[in-house]
Amino acid sequence: MRFSIERLRALVLVAGVLLVAALIVFLARGRLKNPLNLKDLPGKMGLNITQDASGFTLDHSTGGHSRYRIHASKVAQFTNDHAILHDVQIDLFGQDGSRVDRIEGAEFDYDQKAGTALAAGAVEITLTRPSVAPAVAPKASTSAVAKGKATQVASAAEAAERGEIHVKTSGLSFDTRSGLAQTSQHVDFSMAQGGGSSMGASYNSKGFLVLDKTVELNTERNGEKVLIHAAHAEFDRDTLLCRLHAATADYRGGQATAGDAKVLFRKDGSAVRLDATNGFNMLTATGSHIAAPTGSMDFDEHNQPQRGELLGGVTMDSTRPAQDGAGQRRMRGTAPTAKLEFDGKGELRHVHLERGVAMQSETLSEAANIPLRVSRTWNSPVADVDFRDDGHGQAEVASIHGVEGVVVTGESQRGKGPVVPSRLAADDMTGTFGPASVLKELVGTGHASLEETSATGTHETSAGDRLDVHMLPPGSGSAAGQGGAKPGAGDSGTGQGGAGQIQSALLDGHVLLTQQPAAKAGAPVPALLRAWAGRAEYEGTGEWLHLTESPRIEDGGLQMTADKVDVSHQSGDAFAHGNVKATWFSDGKTGSTANQAAATQTSSTQAPAAQAPAAHGDAALGGQGPAHVISNDAEFEQATGVATFKGHARLWQQANSVAGPVIVLDRQKQTLTAHSADPGEPVKAVLLSAGGLETGAANHNGGVQAAGQNTDKGAQSKTPSVVTVRGGDLKYSDAERKAWMRRGALGTVDAETATAKSVSDNVELVLLPPGNHAGRDGGQAQVDRMTARGHVVVTSGGRRGTGEQLVYTGEDGQYVLTGTSAVPPRMTDPTRGNVTGEALVFHSRDDSVTIEGGGGRTTTQTTAPK
Repeated sequence: MRFSIERLRALVLVAGVLLVAALIVFLARGRLKNPLNLKDLPGKMGLNITQDASGFTLDHSTGGHSRYRIHASKVAQFTNDHAILHDVQIDLFGQDGSRVDRIEGAEFDYDQKAGTALAAGAVEITLTRPSVAPAVAPKASTSAVAKGKATQVASAAEAAERGEIHVKTSGLSFDTRSGLAQTSQHVDFSMAQGGGSSMGASYNSKGFLVLDKTVELNTERNGEKVLIHAAHAEFDRDTLLCRLHAATADYRGGQATAGDAKVLFRKDGSAVRLDATNGFNMLTATGSHIAAPTGSMDFDEHNQPQRGELLGGVTMDSTRPAQDGAGQRRMRGTAPTAKLEFDGKGELRHVHLERGVAMQSETLSEAANIPLRVSRTWNSPVADVDFRDDGHGQAEVASIHGVEGVVVTGESQRGKGPVVPSRLAADDMTGTFGPASVLKELVGTGHASLEETSATGTHETSAGDRLDVHMLPPGSGSAAGQGGAKPGAGDSGTGQGGAGQIQSALLDGHVLLTQQPAAKAGAPVPALLRAWAGRAEYEGTGEWLHLTESPRIEDGGLQMTADKVDVSHQSGDAFAHGNVKATWFSDGKTGSTANQAAATQTSSTQAPAAQAPAAHGDAALGGQGPAHVISNDAEFEQATGVATFKGHARLWQQANSVAGPVIVLDRQKQTLTAHSADPGEPVKAVLLSAGGLETGAANHNGGVQAAGQNTDKGAQSKTPSVVTVRGGDLKYSDAERKAWMRRGALGTVDAETATAKSVSDNVELVLLPPGNHAGRDGGQAQVDRMTARGHVVVTSGGRRGTGEQLVYTGEDGQYVLTGTSAVPPRMTDPTRGNVTGEALVFHSRDDSVTIEGGGGRTTTQTTAPK
């Protein structure tokens, strides 16, 4: 809000100093007591009366120096105790002879019996300001003054001419007994800085001045015109206190008013203090307004305000064009009390507000021909506001500092779109403003938080130890970016979240983020996302939150850590970079518990009690335990539940695992896919076989010991029997309990069990449902059947077989190799040579081969070397 305290100076200085000073002297000084005691004129005119060719002169001296001198060109005495003085000039001297004032009138009627003197016509008074009035030697003799010192007075008057005040009135009456001078007529006065008037006035010998009504003054302050009005004014000379009723000052197209005002002056005429009651208001030409029931102001010796205080409920309002000239900006502030401080030039520089501060602003503008409304409200128990000069003599807000808990709420709306709210809070907060008092930056410390709701309904809250927010400049055409784009894509977008509000934000220390996407009609409430980090940076363009310093995320049944995580405010999508580690819990068990706990712990974004968070479904490899993933980078789509891991990705669930350059989990469709175009890094799947334990077999799960492993002393090491498959592309469907490995860009699919290896074009794996088979590993998925197809080559020990299809059954450890009618399967045996038939069956448990064909079945026992 912009306003200038120059208005107070005009009200105090002009109404208090110039107006009062002029009328004090004009309406006869109290110290003169009976300045016109013309008793027995002309016969008893008094001491030191002289008469010459120019008329009569009376010099009244006290204490050896002149007090006043009356000169009249002619004196006429009447028999009814009246004396008429013609062409009267009265020179008045101060106590020490340092002041010279002059009263001139064509005719005065002195009533000796009543003790009054009445001007018959117009009266002119010339007042010399004390600071420029010449001194007459206190010990100068009256005769010297009368005979030869007129030239000194004339010279003094000439030197003081620029400081003179000239007064005109009529009907002036002076009572020599009571010392009361008064008139009911119009009073005019003028000076170098301006002029003024009043209707009726009185002044007594005790120094009490009353201006009856219609007090008016036109003057200039720093080259600008000021018009002062007051319904009534009083001045006490002894206490130097002036009282004004219904005072108004018009200035620069603005106005200042006070129901009642008291002004205390120094002896040199400068103001000491102003006290305003019964309503104090200031209105500027730019639309700023400040008001309070009572107010006070202290001034220095140069009439510059030093400090002030407004009490009883302070309000500040301002309406002005927006900074870009399109639209307008409205501001309003309220507080019970306000303390004001000024610089050495009397310009407002600081305001201290207490006991509940509220400041609101609203900007209406256009961007890309679309109306934009942005509003913001500041609330704090205590606030300090600093001001600066805007370059045009107006004070504008430079900064605001609040303590004991600050909350800044905002709303933005583009066109007829949805209202986008935001909220910032901290124990201690400072706001910095640019030109036209437009908010640029907010810095909060202690329980700092940032809360926003996007145009899509996603509600996000971020909290930390310190918050630094930069606001979008007014008139900026940049709105929020597309929520689905990756950070750094450079899109400007057309979204509304943050439009005209937050450009960027930084959270430091113990950062906690919660994000609740809006539920679609008829759909369950989406899972709540929570994130922790040491540092978070919010990017308004594109609306991205960048989490660093050990970030960690929980999203429904997902837990993840990485070096850096980027979260989209619009969509809730997340991008993790560096050392990604993620864990999913089954929605049927642990995951459900995690969802409920997350919703309970975040009360501000808690889902309605009647609706549970949406489940994305089981992921990974069909087991009931948690699934773990590591990779270099990862992408998470909030709406679909799709997670993509890139860069040496590896996923495992209990004893089953998948590794490859890219792994994609779709939790809604309950599928897993993996891709590779690098022969040096094929997709690799390691799955537990339903065939039980194998003695001395290699541990295919990276050394992880499976449940049920025999560790008795003296026994051979036993590990679970597993199936290992390598290829270019893998897809697993939990609904079908099947996995397909295709050769892709790698050319072949390699499969390996504990007893055989195969090469083919593709492999199909069928998994048993968890818990549907015996054994301590019954809670995880196990391979029931593996089928290799296309150009199959199988080897086992010294045997080598070829065909078009190989079926491995994990339960009995049996391999069945088949071909086509044109090209039947063939096996090369080290002891029997080549073997062929319609089907070749290898029994891994007894190391025998069965040949099927021609309606018969032949079993041959071989002793192929291991």
